[in-house]
Amino acid sequence: MTLADATKQAKQAIDKAVEAVRREFSTVRTGKATTALLDLVRVEAYGNEMPLNQVASVSAPEPKLLTVQPWDKSLLKAIEKSILVSDLGLTPSNDGHVIRIPLPPLTEERRKELVKVIHKFAEEGRVAVRHARTEAISKIKKAEHVSEDEKKKTEKKIKKLHDEHLKHVEEAIKAKDAEIMEV
Repeated sequence: MTLADATKQAKQAIDKAVEAVRREFSTVRTGKATTALLDLVRVEAYGNEMPLNQVASVSAPEPKLLTVQPWDKSLLKAIEKSILVSDLGLTPSNDGHVIRIPLPPLTEERRKELVKVIHKFAEEGRVAVRHARTEAISKIKKAEHVSEDEKKKTEKKIKKLHDEHLKHVEEAIKAKDAEIMEV
């Protein structure tokens, strides 16, 4: 393995970790309706657990309302049950064709809980970034037929990449924090 390969793998792993944090942040409710809110909901359908977006179309026709239109009407009850048992704190209502999910206003207490949730997601992301850095540095140290200077230079490059991506995570936390606490 060359130093360039180790650097490339580290960059990919670190990018994936930051992207995962952003994706998890998008599933946290902020008071505005977003279809990403239901991305993690899994529905018992056809004998399997499936993501909601694979059995229905989700839309946000209004700022405080989500609608779920199942492709198969027989899944209405299963979808409704899945939304109810999720940790989202949402109460769906079904009219036989469409499931409507009104988004209640967030209380101060719920906002603080959501901030704790995003900080947990962010910490998981930071750990993944650190893990990618550690793995890359150990590969660099094991590299053969490479001068010590080259190894040190590559390690510095990896550490710089690590620091930049941790800043991206911090920026994402600040933005999401402000979005959640906004009344």
